[in-house]
Amino acid sequence: MLNIVLVEPEIPNNTGNIGRLCVGTESRLHLIHPFGFVINDKNLKRSGLDYWIHLDVTEYENVAEWKSVIPDSSRVFLMSSHAQKSYLEIEFQDGDWLVFGKESKGLSEEVLAQFDNHLKIPMSENIRSFNIANSVAFVIGEAKRQIGIK
Repeated sequence: MLNIVLVEPEIPNNTGNIGRLCVGTESRLHLIHPFGFVINDKNLKRSGLDYWIHLDVTEYENVAEWKSVIPDSSRVFLMSSHAQKSYLEIEFQDGDWLVFGKESKGLSEEVLAQFDNHLKIPMSENIRSFNIANSVAFVIGEAKRQIGIK
């Protein structure tokens, strides 16, 4: 099972869509506070639809609390538009941690400095970033493809 981590998510619709994606791909969702919304927000529920009750989700007060549950930090992959290596160059494994930052700023330098594996999603120079829900879908899709092949 893949572990999808959202650090300080700001937009409930995105988190709801990612939760739905996690249910559909049998992935776990890890949410790190603070949030830009309340978990019972109607927009979150609308995006997650009736799938939210099936979601394996854990909340953490901060990054340190989340880090304490990671058994192997070498299997943590942080997504950053500034990374040199593409997520398409990685051999993913069941149990990997795929980490995404908040919609407005991505992952902070402080969080990025705590892990070695930084990955980017290749994109045209005409845009700054993809929507976070789309980014999660790209990476989960590739990871699940690889894991399914093995």
